[in-house]
Amino acid sequence: MEEQVVLVDEKDNPIGLMPKMEAHEKALLHRAFSVFVFNKKGELMLQQRAASKYHSPLLWTNTCCSHQRDGETNLAAGKRRLEEEMGFVTEIKEVFSFIYKAPFDNGLTEHELDHVMIGYYNDAPKINKEEVEAYKWMTLIDVKKDMTENPQEYTEWFKIIFDKSFEKLTNA
Repeated sequence: MEEQVVLVDEKDNPIGLMPKMEAHEKALLHRAFSVFVFNKKGELMLQQRAASKYHSPLLWTNTCCSHQRDGETNLAAGKRRLEEEMGFVTEIKEVFSFIYKAPFDNGLTEHELDHVMIGYYNDAPKINKEEVEAYKWMTLIDVKKDMTENPQEYTEWFKIIFDKSFEKLTNA
């Protein structure tokens, strides 16, 4: 059965469930999360999406992101997906949330109320190769510089989140 997303209004009140692909085809607002994991040097763990992903394959993005399941808290969803994609568990906290809309060339649109969370981890992840091609650690300053020089190498949502949250992430 296809994964369901939680449709929400602009105040994050659930208004229904819909298959993930249908929600992206119709550009309907739904709940999502983005996790940013830092190490003790203040570097951000980035993941490169697997080549088999249905959109944005091989692009760099934040540590992990996905959608909450019906009845799942933001933090539980973040921890679940972090373990599924990156192979580790760590404490995370929600920093802020915001709404964004990003259309893709394949006709799909991300229209999400995104809950941004941060956590800390110092070891190498055990990446799930079905989800993640590679990972690397970078300072926020280096990410910002590289994103300016090579925007085509990053996911659309990561560029939006990073632009909106640079100061919040720097001070988190």
